[in-house]
Amino acid sequence: MTAKELLTAALKGEPVPRIPWSPFLAYWWDAQSPSLQKMGEVEFLKSIGADPLIRGHHPWSQEGAQDLVLYSKSVQNCQTRSTASGDLQTVFQETPVGTLESVYRYTPASNSWFLVGHPLKEEEDFKTLTYIMEHTVLEPNYTAFDTLSQQYGEEALLVPLLPPCGKSSFQSLLENWVGVENLAYAMADYEDTVLETLHAMKTVSIRAAEIAAASKAEFVISWEDSSTTNTSPFQFAEYIMPEINRWCDILHAGGKRFIHHACGHLRNLLPTFATSKIDCIESISPPPTGNISLQEARPLLPSNIALIGGVEPTVFLNAPEEELLRQTQDLCDTLDGTAFILANSDSCPPGVSLEKFKSISAYIRNR
Repeated sequence: MTAKELLTAALKGEPVPRIPWSPFLAYWWDAQSPSLQKMGEVEFLKSIGADPLIRGHHPWSQEGAQDLVLYSKSVQNCQTRSTASGDLQTVFQETPVGTLESVYRYTPASNSWFLVGHPLKEEEDFKTLTYIMEHTVLEPNYTAFDTLSQQYGEEALLVPLLPPCGKSSFQSLLENWVGVENLAYAMADYEDTVLETLHAMKTVSIRAAEIAAASKAEFVISWEDSSTTNTSPFQFAEYIMPEINRWCDILHAGGKRFIHHACGHLRNLLPTFATSKIDCIESISPPPTGNISLQEARPLLPSNIALIGGVEPTVFLNAPEEELLRQTQDLCDTLDGTAFILANSDSCPPGVSLEKFKSISAYIRNR
């Protein structure tokens, strides 16, 4: 099988000659030398004996942080500008009904900007976000995906990002717009306004699903980051999964499949996952990153839901190679013969050695 055929078959639960191994390079890749990055992610993964599964971003070295999507996006009657001061950056979204202000702080250790000031602080801010969503236009634009697919052919499975915000509407409110505590207050103080905003956001994400369903992509992904550290099981079942199930209905009608990135505490969310319409859960992780292993999760989920992940990030970073391979063998022994792709769960710490990637590759290919 080619790499693409192998990954596709595993995701569909079809027989495969071996377990696919596709490490998730987020954070690790950006910390590597320019000479290594120059080859691009697909060539790098091939060089270490892995199977290139490109999740939601361009695999080009110079475009590594750019989302791979299937549409072009514009927001009518909204101007965006930013100001910078030291390690802080403030982004303003100006509309006829109000202005939203987001504050980000740069952290050199991770080479990342982190949101430290959410833009929605009072009821009128929700109405401004509703206006922005109602004036957001998505148009099909398959050029990037089609070009990359032609370039890499059978060498890689490219999985575009589905929703423009990267997540379901409620999860996006939690992480990107309001924050956990303030969203709880807002739901108590002016629930109708919050629900109107969620409806406007869902309209945009559903449009993205419709565009994806008409594309040549076989799979799409969202960066849901599901976890009971910031979402209760009730909230997940009430506000998040119905939207995702709606995406799945649209995607399935077009012959597509949906991969759900869930990298946090999932144990108490699995009953909802088990009755959902999603096709794959990506990045289930044991402690300390998550709170349930793939070995524990597999019997709690129907066999048609594929799993990607298993290698816990801190274990990948800190465990001696012998212990890492012992845990990898245990994973593979338990999950072999199921719909499973071995990977590091969630992102990869920048300090993971190249030798550890290669040692897992050698184990998988000699298994």
